[in-house]
Amino acid sequence: QVNFVVCQLFALLAAVWFRTYLHSSKTSPFIRHVVATLLGLYLALFCFGWYALHFVIQSGISYYIMIIIGVENMHKYCFVFALGYLTVCQITRVYIFDYGQYSADFSGPMMIITQKITSLAFEIHDGMFRKNEDLTPSQRCLAVRRMPSLLEYLSYNCNFMGILAGPLCSYKDYITFIEGRSYQLQQSEANGKEDTKYEQTDPSPNIAVAQKLLICGLSLLFHMTITKTLPVEYNIDDNFRATASWPVRFFYLYVSLMAARPKYYFAWTLADAINNAAGFGFRGYDKNGVMRWDLISNLRIQQIEFSTSFKMFLDNWNIQTALWLKRVCYERATFSPTIQTFILSAIWHGVYPGYYLTFLTGVLMTLAARAIRNNIRHYFIESPAVKLCYDIVTWMATQVAISYTVVPFVLLSVKPSFTFYSSCYFCLHIASILVLLVFPLKRTQKGSKKHESVQPVWSRKLEEESLLQKNNYSTTNNSFSQKQEITCRYQALKQ
Repeated sequence: QVNFVVCQLFALLAAVWFRTYLHSSKTSPFIRHVVATLLGLYLALFCFGWYALHFVIQSGISYYIMIIIGVENMHKYCFVFALGYLTVCQITRVYIFDYGQYSADFSGPMMIITQKITSLAFEIHDGMFRKNEDLTPSQRCLAVRRMPSLLEYLSYNCNFMGILAGPLCSYKDYITFIEGRSYQLQQSEANGKEDTKYEQTDPSPNIAVAQKLLICGLSLLFHMTITKTLPVEYNIDDNFRATASWPVRFFYLYVSLMAARPKYYFAWTLADAINNAAGFGFRGYDKNGVMRWDLISNLRIQQIEFSTSFKMFLDNWNIQTALWLKRVCYERATFSPTIQTFILSAIWHGVYPGYYLTFLTGVLMTLAARAIRNNIRHYFIESPAVKLCYDIVTWMATQVAISYTVVPFVLLSVKPSFTFYSSCYFCLHIASILVLLVFPLKRTQKGSKKHESVQPVWSRKLEEESLLQKNNYSTTNNSFSQKQEITCRYQALKQ
């Protein structure tokens, strides 16, 4: 953990230096790729020793697969290999070397690299093999139309900004940043015959980085002071279970799991700040003219803590992973997309049994929450006062349900997880099943309408926003927003 923090702080300083002295206006993309890759591999070697070779091996073999298999099937082979290699490394680390501990946890960065390998393979397959009309709007904007070079591939997977903690970004966004095209607005004429580039002022990330570092400091302080006094393991303490009342037990369940979240807030916000400090992550300006540095942000803390539905919580937690799951699994699943997506999420997270208990429980909770929302919510939104009461009740229910669901994720093993659930008499599992029996999910038509009607656990809004992240960024105020949307569509058609 000390190595991780030291390396991330070094990466933060390196990001400032990278943006200042290796800015795209001062040096070539080749130099930026080389430096970003070498710094990333150095940090990995410092933090994990020779385990860092796994990062190069996984990336190198995946690139070889892409070259020899061809664009028609490489996405399948890359997906199976990258996920399989990750799983083998997780099995050896957990069950052979160090069960329940996090020393030399090199599988963490490999999880991010696996996301990048698989997402890029699908994006190349979409861009170089599938027909344009067969792609969804998001797939069309993400599609990669040429095979990356080995240097570009290694730079994307192992750059110093994201090798330790991510977050995931699309390949096109990363290449756009390296080549210095993030702040250019391409304006096209309506007839599509003219393409003119307008250089925009390079926005400063200093304020965004300072704000995120402040959040990191507060999260770290909370973790070091409060989290230690509220261990999740106390939920299965024999004396506590025997003496505490049900309201007290559920209240402690909520506060102990809430106290476990700041370490994720710290790691993900610091990773976001590092990318921003290097100049990566600019999305444009909002309607008030304020700069948005949340292109690859991984969480929204306020929405997490005040979420009033299971879906809202998952929409704002580990955002880039949720989008990855949607793009490589949910949108492409031929049956039971929700179940397949949760299974993939469990496999990707690791081999601890607690992960699988959490995600299987999450399937029940998600389906039950969706059924309740579809069947009864409309009765409570007419009156503001009634809706306020409804929001308070659903906030309490959501926080308890989330805490109940993720206990095995923290406890890791089967025995303590079942001890907790049995002490609660599997109450929320039973309640979810009863809800699904009483309130069946709405049936939908096949095809694209199905994906429009059955909303996945992450919101459509995230995917819609991601359409505006690609090659063309809004770098002025509202007057450019409409032009940018037209440009994105035009570029997709042109490609």
